[in-house]
Amino acid sequence: MKEADVILRTSGWASIQKYIAIARLDHVTKHIFIVPGLVLAYLLRGVRTEQPVLSSLFFGLMVAVCIASANYVINEWLDRDFDRFHPTKSQRAAVQNVMSGKIVAFEWAFLASAGLACAALSSKVMFFVACLFLAQGIVYNVPPLRSKDKAYFDVISESINNPIRLLIGWVIIDPTSLPPASAMLSYWLGGAFLMAAKRLSEYREIAAAHGVGILARYRASFSRYSQVSLTASCIAYSLSSVAFLSIFLVKYRIEYILVLPFVVALFTVYFLLSMDSGSSAQNPEKLFRETGLITIVILLAVSFVFASSVDMPFLAMLAEQHFIVIK
Repeated sequence: MKEADVILRTSGWASIQKYIAIARLDHVTKHIFIVPGLVLAYLLRGVRTEQPVLSSLFFGLMVAVCIASANYVINEWLDRDFDRFHPTKSQRAAVQNVMSGKIVAFEWAFLASAGLACAALSSKVMFFVACLFLAQGIVYNVPPLRSKDKAYFDVISESINNPIRLLIGWVIIDPTSLPPASAMLSYWLGGAFLMAAKRLSEYREIAAAHGVGILARYRASFSRYSQVSLTASCIAYSLSSVAFLSIFLVKYRIEYILVLPFVVALFTVYFLLSMDSGSSAQNPEKLFRETGLITIVILLAVSFVFASSVDMPFLAMLAEQHFIVIK
């Protein structure tokens, strides 16, 4: 693919279906990251919402879907001149079609308002979380901030969506508190690993096929990356995530240590997945098709349920000081 080949012509004015497409409603699978927040809040705090749980759950999910879609709308619109340099993103509606900036702005405002309205109907804390979610989309996509163009900061700012989703799940159950900092940081750094692995996969595939020059035109941050630096960042993010997760597990229920091997396996398999050609790591919404990854997730969930149900006092020794004394 030469540079001239990726400057694509548009196929005419966009239909209403194209405007719906840029909201990426097919990415709702990413909201599975809300579930751990729901579970942790229930186990550690119990149900403390004043609303019926189903009502709180509905508003929380609507917040996640509407705000995420609002962020996707400005992402696709503002990236249209850059996505044409990507082998698959060049097929997006905003690249292939002439779209009205006014209609896109209205779509963003409608989705953002709907998300904020649902958050306000849920709780004050949910409204704060929704505002944070919306602000992330602006910081990440909109000039002059546009953090996605700044190496490493792009990963950190994009992956904040992970703890935000954790917060949404937690606040659905308990709007009177926030999750432990160790869990939030582990979730954030785990998300950073996912985003770094996605960039590593893109770098390996696009740079090898079309050159680093095209890659940098697609995303300016890639001009500061290399395959080695992206690999090193994946290792750093995964180790940091597991470190904070270990603190959380030992502090809140020692039995949860049993899930650690599955968490490590999950990081390992995902990293290997990012090395494949045409990897699903580049499209996280398609990860449910990866049988090996889903199997590990199921085993992790089973081990978590087991650790939540069965007390194992002997594991407490792992959190105590013990020395092997040689006489």
